[in-house]
Amino acid sequence: MAHGTYFAWDNADRGETPCVRDDNLELSYAAFAARTEAVAEQLAGLGVGPGDVVATFLPNRAELLVVLMAAWRLRAIGMPVNPGFTDTEAEYQLSDSGAAVVVSSAPVGDRQARTFLPVDELATTASAEWMAPQPPTADDDALLIYTSGSTGRPKGVLLGHDNLQFFTRSAVDFFGHGPDAHALLILPLFHVNAICVSCLTPMVAGGQISITGHFSAGRFFDDVVRLRPTYFSAVPTIYALLVSQGRIPDGALDSLRFAVCGAAPISRELLAKTEEIFGIPIVEGYGLTEATCASACNPVDGPRKLGTVGPAMPGQQIRIVDPEGRDVPTGERGEVLIGGPAVMRGYLNRPDATAETLIDGWLHTGDVGILDDDGYLRLVDRIKDMIIRGGENIYPKEIENALAGHESVLECAVVGAPDPVLGEVPVAFVVTYPEAEVTEDGLAAFVEPLLTRVKRPTEITIVEALPRNPVGKIDKPGLRSRVG
Repeated sequence: MAHGTYFAWDNADRGETPCVRDDNLELSYAAFAARTEAVAEQLAGLGVGPGDVVATFLPNRAELLVVLMAAWRLRAIGMPVNPGFTDTEAEYQLSDSGAAVVVSSAPVGDRQARTFLPVDELATTASAEWMAPQPPTADDDALLIYTSGSTGRPKGVLLGHDNLQFFTRSAVDFFGHGPDAHALLILPLFHVNAICVSCLTPMVAGGQISITGHFSAGRFFDDVVRLRPTYFSAVPTIYALLVSQGRIPDGALDSLRFAVCGAAPISRELLAKTEEIFGIPIVEGYGLTEATCASACNPVDGPRKLGTVGPAMPGQQIRIVDPEGRDVPTGERGEVLIGGPAVMRGYLNRPDATAETLIDGWLHTGDVGILDDDGYLRLVDRIKDMIIRGGENIYPKEIENALAGHESVLECAVVGAPDPVLGEVPVAFVVTYPEAEVTEDGLAAFVEPLLTRVKRPTEITIVEALPRNPVGKIDKPGLRSRVG
């Protein structure tokens, strides 16, 4: 399949074909390219050049993509910052990255350390004298995305245009996108999934992006009926919220061809229930920011295996190794390693962390997984989430899967709690469906025949919601601190 690029200036000849819209702005490909040139000229006037970091501190809106593209026009690096951050959290990322300019609704972080450009003052038309510099090459750095910091202070993951070009072209082929591709963007744009899967990939295909405001389950269905997207990408929590809405009006989802689930594991029960209600394939995938988003995914049209995240995506490789780095036999568990052109450049200014994570070109994920005979990957757990109870290794995901089999369980999380005798014991936090009539004792009785005694939670707590980190993953360190 012939591929375009995601660069606005390469796609201006698509003219009035719809490119990106939000609740307040709609841009054709020609208009998106014109806005990109205007903001690139504006940023150049502020001294932005090759290798500089341009930050956005914005909710999901079309201007965020314009600023990102304008930074690339100058061979600069785009860095979206979580707009929900406190001033202190934002300043850590802005100073760690050495950001030159931040585009925001109001000043954020150290007002003296960098230039602040109000989003409402972004230029819309370039001057007649504007001469764009040489465009970026595949070797140029493109994106700086900070990890959620679940293992310590957040680290900046540096991705190049070679990473993004490889991934987006591969994703176009994998998902079968054409010019009719229409992504409904509901995930936050400070996350690589939203940028790559829902924005750059449809741009490469000549499709369009509809950016919705703050997610709500009720609004989602209205947006699908109104906008007629062909796909969307979401996290398990969003699917749980959508499924709990009850019956969906007939024909409301007819435009959708498939949906993607990622960022955190989804239970087999929730995945099956979502597919049944939506009537489309929900393809579960797996990846890390450090590997440009997705490295494995169940195919839309080929065999999908519930409980797996699919085979390696085209052009990427997955290995399972033991603690000494040796490949384990098929069907045995070990650490998941990722190789191929999607693997990051490294962590910004963290040579030691980069050297620990990238070894001989392979990305060490810290995830425990198993490959089956067909190359489909089943994730067992995070290495660091493993509970050691009296010398016995326990993987929380196995307990979570057992609990998720109960019809009243919406989602759950299991962590290790300190124990003076055994070292650690598993404890569970459970969110139930609205109106569900189940007790903690009832859940304990439900999993008793499913788990050996050592794996049974010593305590089950029903909670209204589970804590989450900025990219929507369950905050297990936060849960551990509750029981510590």
